[in-house]
Amino acid sequence: MRHRVAGRKLGRTTSHRRAMLRNLVTSFFDRERIQTTLAKAKEARPLAEKMITLAKKDDLHSRRQVLRFISRKDVVKKLFDTLAPRFSTRQGGYTRILRVGPRQGDGAEMAVLELLGSEWLVEKAEKKKLEKAKEKAKRLKKKTPPSIPKVSPIVKEKTKAKKGAPTKEKKPPAEKKAKAKKKTETKKQKSPYTRTKKK
Repeated sequence: MRHRVAGRKLGRTTSHRRAMLRNLVTSFFDRERIQTTLAKAKEARPLAEKMITLAKKDDLHSRRQVLRFISRKDVVKKLFDTLAPRFSTRQGGYTRILRVGPRQGDGAEMAVLELLGSEWLVEKAEKKKLEKAKEKAKRLKKKTPPSIPKVSPIVKEKTKAKKGAPTKEKKPPAEKKAKAKKKTETKKQKSPYTRTKKK
């Protein structure tokens, strides 16, 4: 029985699981919105919220505690300078999990883990997609139909000469046979330089 056994193992050893969750939380604070499996999102959420709570204290000890977990200094700076002040009046519940649906391939349930107030990132991504689609449409309109390759004058002359040249008439099979007989007869004739055997 699994009484009082909290947490998910996620099919990894302790060290691997801890390293994976650290990387997940680091990239989460860096991008403010990540897509992962539902189980991983549920495991990373409390760790991320604990980091925000420490960042709200904004003292040296809490900064060192955060640096123990998040190794990237630029992300820690962002967490203390921009993200923590955003939630200064909020007592917990800084993140949101949105279910996306099953992943193609293995059918794992996917989810989006995002910070509250990061909705503008979605709008920005949608705008980028629309701009790209418009640019692509413009490029397709500008494209002209493929031009016919120009033939050099030398090639033209050759083709003309071939067209003007007289075609060889096919000889009937009887004439061919007569020619072949003549050739064999000439071969059979003895040359004057061949030696004759003495009797």
